[in-house]
Parts: sequence; C-alpha cells; structure tokens
Amino acid sequence: MYLLITVGGYLGALPTVGLVMLTALIGVALLRRQGLATLMRAQDNMQRGVLPAQEMAEGIMLAVAGALLLTPGFVTDAFGFALLTPAFRRWLAGRVMPRGSYVSPDIIEGEVVSRRDDGRDDARLE
Repeated sequence: MYLLITVGGYLGALPTVGLVMLTALIGVALLRRQGLATLMRAQDNMQRGVLPAQEMAEGIMLAVAGALLLTPGFVTDAFGFALLTPAFRRWLAGRVMPRGSYVSPDIIEGEVVSRRDDGRDDARLE
C-alpha cells in the first residue's frame, strides 16, 4: 500500500489508478492465453495416459497469479506477472511437486499370505 501511495504522490491519483487498471487488463489477457495453453497441455497428457500433475500445479499458480493481478498494488502485480512467466512457473511447479510419489499403474501393492490345509495362516511368504 505504501508503494501505491508513494507512486500516487508522484504521478497523481488518476494516472496511478489508470496504471493499476492497465496492469490488471494486461495481466488478465496474459492469464487467459497462458491458462488455455496449460489446459491444452493437460488434455494432451490425459489423452496419452499421462498424469498432468505439472499442468495442474501450473493451473493453481495461474489462479493465484490472476488473484494477485486483480488485487490493486504494484507489489502484487510484480508477483502476479512473475507467476505468468512460463519458465518461472515451471521451475516453481517442479520445486513444489513431490518427487517419486507416483506409483506406476502396472504395480499393485499387496501382501501375500498362503493358507495351509488346516485353515491357519502360514507365516512364510513364498
């Protein structure tokens, strides 16, 4: 808020409000384009049978970017535009997503218990 007031003191109230509105409009236009591209990549991955985890994380970040860009202020706009940068967003999504937590669809986890003829469980695993 301090930065917004300081800039308003230098530029005046109307130019400052206009600048905030302009950054919001540019941000929304970029957000729409980036969101559609991310959605298309996610659909492509799902058609190939690949979990679109990266795209889902990026989609959440795009939603946060949209909220930041619509919030009046220059600092929120800076963070919002940073999240709209594809390279930064992909890097951040890679850092946030857990590694190695996905199980292959061909692997079924379970426990093997063999039964003896008398109905008791055998402690040995074969």
